[in-house]
Amino acid sequence: MARPRNIKSSFIKTPSPFFTFLPVSPITSLLNKFPSLRIHMLYSSSRPRSYLFFIFLLILLSLLGISVLRLVSVSQNPSPCPSFLTLLSPPTSHPPFASLSSKKHEPVVLSRSATVPLPAHPVSGNATEEEAEFWAQPDGEGYRPCLDFTIQYRKASAKISKEKQKFLVVVVVGGLNQQRNQIVDAVIIARILEAALIVPVLAVDQIWKDESEFSEIFDVDHFKRTLQGDVRVVSSLPSTHLGSKPIFNPQMPDNVSPLWIRTKFLKELNRGGVLILGGIYSKLSKNLPLDLQKLRCKVAFHALRFVNPIQELGDKFARRLWIKGPYIALHLRLEKDVWVRSGCLTGLGPEHDDIIRKIRESQPQLLTDRLNMTNTQRRLAGLCPLNALQVARLIKALGAPRIAQVYRAGGEPFGGAQALQGLVEEFPSVVTKEMLAREGELSPYINRSSAMAALDYIVSLSSDVFLPSHGGNMGSAMQGHRAYIGHRKIVRPKKRGIVGFLEDTSISEAEFRSLMKKMHRRYQGQPEKRTTKRSSWDVTAYPVPECMCRHGIRSLQRS
Repeated sequence: MARPRNIKSSFIKTPSPFFTFLPVSPITSLLNKFPSLRIHMLYSSSRPRSYLFFIFLLILLSLLGISVLRLVSVSQNPSPCPSFLTLLSPPTSHPPFASLSSKKHEPVVLSRSATVPLPAHPVSGNATEEEAEFWAQPDGEGYRPCLDFTIQYRKASAKISKEKQKFLVVVVVGGLNQQRNQIVDAVIIARILEAALIVPVLAVDQIWKDESEFSEIFDVDHFKRTLQGDVRVVSSLPSTHLGSKPIFNPQMPDNVSPLWIRTKFLKELNRGGVLILGGIYSKLSKNLPLDLQKLRCKVAFHALRFVNPIQELGDKFARRLWIKGPYIALHLRLEKDVWVRSGCLTGLGPEHDDIIRKIRESQPQLLTDRLNMTNTQRRLAGLCPLNALQVARLIKALGAPRIAQVYRAGGEPFGGAQALQGLVEEFPSVVTKEMLAREGELSPYINRSSAMAALDYIVSLSSDVFLPSHGGNMGSAMQGHRAYIGHRKIVRPKKRGIVGFLEDTSISEAEFRSLMKKMHRRYQGQPEKRTTKRSSWDVTAYPVPECMCRHGIRSLQRS
């Protein structure tokens, strides 16, 4: 598995410039519009009653006009859907928001706080038809970010954002993108309980062994400022609560609702003042009230920004690729723990498979669900990661040219160079962050897996095409973020459908290419409504329609 006041809520909008063209006084406007009325008033001294009547009428109309203007300006869409085109800046000034809102108390403008990538490259005139099709970006259909919260939500924010009696502490686990998901849910739970949120605690994962704190990965000040109109975020418990006995809940059941959370915790939280939660990953329902869904997007795409040193280094890596032309980012899940957890064979031979089998037998708790399935059944069901050769065959079939730059995100593959051989032989220009880095640039992040994953995230976000080999948290995070910033191309391999063809040596390359293109035509980053998908899918992976609103093409171009 990226940073922008006193926003009572982040949805307050400056009145439209249209109003600057209105006449200063409704009386003046009325007199200019009806000159006969103005003349009548000048010559009505002999008819005082009529004169008084018209004065009264004009005063009434003036007050009415002022009220209408005030009503219209307040009722404007509080969080406009900013055009994605306006979010991007030329590559020479990227990242556009790295220096914005750097002052601790400077308020955040939501429409300028989203983490955005370098712009996608236009398709080269020298590209073949197949290559042009591969690099072409999907049609965003006019969808743009739109986080307009309801009046009821904003009214409640006035109290919730100033909470000083109830505090929520959340301990998050796993790798970077798993932690991101839990941080999003931590904010939602704090909002549901109307509690202040202590900056989340990052637990040391048994696999990653990373001891980084929240402030070493994410911009804490930006996190607080962006959410100050939704939830009060503080760095530590106040002295008044240090002696309180916290309620500790290490685990929650799946798919819990806001009602369940209030029923379970609110009474005790009101009495004790402090609640500590752990094990919240994927426990909160994916189908929440609309305002809370929008808040999820606000946290994921606006509040969670990487600290400047990480963001700036990731941007440098992205620019070093971008300046040479378009590039593909592949998130290859070939690490040892992935093979152990998935229950699949590595494809590297008996020696490597035997190592994985022994680890799996010694630590059976690491194996994920569907324990009764054989390796073959798992592979044919699309539950195994695609290996490097399979990924190479897929992107080649979809039209990627041999000279394409390929950025490999992810950890060190089990099997080393042997595991990557099939990809490198097909696409020689494969690079990693280690290869892009100059001397000393990665030194601060040695043995810090979360920082390394953050660099992968930043470079992948700016890629022209992104492809995950095994879904997972990084794939979902990238899918949602790329959709939110303008539906950048992401190829989601249909593993269940393609594995049989990948292993079938009887079909020709031309037939294989045709099958792969047909199979993936609708899975390349086009807008997909979450409401038409399974209810378990997260709004941060499918931000349409809760977090993105649709505008006509003309409207998009004008903005």
